[in-house]
Amino acid sequence: MVSLSTWCRYLVHKIEYSFTLGWKSYKRGQISDRELQDAVWKNVFQGKLTYLHWSKGEAMAPTIGEQGGTLLVRKIPSADPGRVFVGDVIVMKDPDDSDNYLVRRLAATEGYEMVSKDEKDEPFVLEKDQCWVLADNEKLKPKEAKDSRLFGPVPMTGIVGRVIYCLRTAVDHGPVQNSHYSMRKDSPVLEVELDVDDMVKNHKS
Repeated sequence: MVSLSTWCRYLVHKIEYSFTLGWKSYKRGQISDRELQDAVWKNVFQGKLTYLHWSKGEAMAPTIGEQGGTLLVRKIPSADPGRVFVGDVIVMKDPDDSDNYLVRRLAATEGYEMVSKDEKDEPFVLEKDQCWVLADNEKLKPKEAKDSRLFGPVPMTGIVGRVIYCLRTAVDHGPVQNSHYSMRKDSPVLEVELDVDDMVKNHKS
């Protein structure tokens, strides 16, 4: 049973998410002043902060099994260094195919100096709104891992969510190890919205 304090924290997250999403649409001219308030409250009462995503492949093993996993993803309406943090497992648009999504770990954000193991490569600093992502599977070569070692820095705007739970099989599942700050922020969302039975039902075996 979810405690009252958890529900309150969850509601605060929901209001913040709904306002950020509504404000984003308003700034783009997609909704009017009057519609903004309606959009915020509609999201608060009807929307969810998570969605299910299927991911398969070696890149994120062992976090996500090679045979694939059903992921519970917390939606990120506007990715910036105040909402996603180094160490988070994120869902992002594939830089080579905007219709496809990759699951990778956030390794660095704006202001970080990137130094290569190859002495021929010059060090560089990630610019504003840039980030560096890596696959968890250290055995893979850059081309196989398909991460920033292959395609370089990516825009933060390409991040759409943070993976907070992974179901590999009906008996092998659990929370995903993210940054300490994110795991603390996501705990009420996980308590309220996690439905393992629903994840099992939607799992592709």
